[in-house]
Amino acid sequence: MAAFTSVAEALEWLDAHIDHEAKVPSRRALPTLDRMRQLVHLLGDPQRTYPSVHLTGTNGKGSTAAMTTALLGAMGLTVGTYTSPNLARVNERLARAGEPIDDRSLTEVLGSLALLEPLMDERATRFELLTAAAFAWFAEVAVDAAVVEVGVGGTWDATNVVDAQVAVLTNVSYDHTEILGPTLEGIAADKAGIVKPGATVVVGETDPRLVQVVRTVADEAGAAQVWVRGEEFDCTANRLAVGGRLVDLRTPGRRYGEVLVPLHGAHQGVNAACALAAAEAFFGAPLDEDVVGEGFGAAQVPGRLELLGRRPLCLVDGAHNVAGTEALAQSLRADFSVDGARVAVVGMLSGRDPSAMLAPLAAAGIGTVIACAPDSPRALPAEVVAEAARALGAEVSVAGSVEDAVTTARSLVDEDGLVLVTGSLYVVAAARAVLQQGFGRVPGS
Repeated sequence: MAAFTSVAEALEWLDAHIDHEAKVPSRRALPTLDRMRQLVHLLGDPQRTYPSVHLTGTNGKGSTAAMTTALLGAMGLTVGTYTSPNLARVNERLARAGEPIDDRSLTEVLGSLALLEPLMDERATRFELLTAAAFAWFAEVAVDAAVVEVGVGGTWDATNVVDAQVAVLTNVSYDHTEILGPTLEGIAADKAGIVKPGATVVVGETDPRLVQVVRTVADEAGAAQVWVRGEEFDCTANRLAVGGRLVDLRTPGRRYGEVLVPLHGAHQGVNAACALAAAEAFFGAPLDEDVVGEGFGAAQVPGRLELLGRRPLCLVDGAHNVAGTEALAQSLRADFSVDGARVAVVGMLSGRDPSAMLAPLAAAGIGTVIACAPDSPRALPAEVVAEAARALGAEVSVAGSVEDAVTTARSLVDEDGLVLVTGSLYVVAAARAVLQQGFGRVPGS
């Protein structure tokens, strides 16, 4: 007997569970994998039926996951990808060969979990259920490999029931400090908790103190080897190109010259280096240059420095912490110079420091800020963002919704200007829906 008759019914059941993405748990409430282990055990431990690449990091893990998926796909593998959060539909989180799970399959896999739920000692969370659904679906559709992105942290994240032979840590900075930290070393140790015995660890972080933390945790876990950016692999050249970046990359196996990465921002060169190292570690051999070119050429990362219009430039970027907005500001200066006004629509979640996040954008020439609140229980009031923007000398207005903020921003910018939407992926998701309906959408986007 089917548990649900429609995807709407299945999602209503899913949404009735505790959602730690909407309401961040306390430090004491988080540390347990008992529910997740019991859940996947009831499913027959599907996550053990295919090899995996497990990714964590403060920033860049979504982009790195997308590029890793594309590289494995270019090698002929059918890849399952689990990411979070979604922009428009929850289906986006579970993908096979780049295609989100269809409504019927999502209904069926959530239905199977609903039937198992009475056997649980404790009710699972929404994220745990989605994670288990991904693992079960990947096994059902017989993926050749899975690329799994951590939700928060590493050690205690629901995804950490996978035994991945490749673990990737993109970088370490302050974020989710209500759960992680409070020191960078503590955050690094938590993220390194995804390393399993025999794994190859790909480390994009270069701070010697943090690298040593990762090495120590990896050694204790029994990792086979640790590859560190700047040592075993790197992005050795990173140039602006039409539609993205032209990079030179090196891995333990070989060097790759003039690789086109169709993603904006110099930081994507570093993410590309991590992804290529992860792919080489997965196969245990270097990749052919044609495969690398094909793989990177297929990579898409919606909501991350995504160009949605040209006249004026309309950009959305899910930067949601200080390190993210610093990278965004660098990209604005290097990749998106404009002669006209620069207006930013900004909304944030609680726990963020709006002054610290806005300062890099002000330094990059953002002169006007339209403050708004994301559609989330964790939303930071728009007035708090506005006050921080005024203190930095920006022209400021407050909008009642993301949609209103985008409309206001567009009215303030001529064809030679820039509209930027940032501060939270919740804001980006709402803004994309508006921008893709018009406002000079990029052809083919």
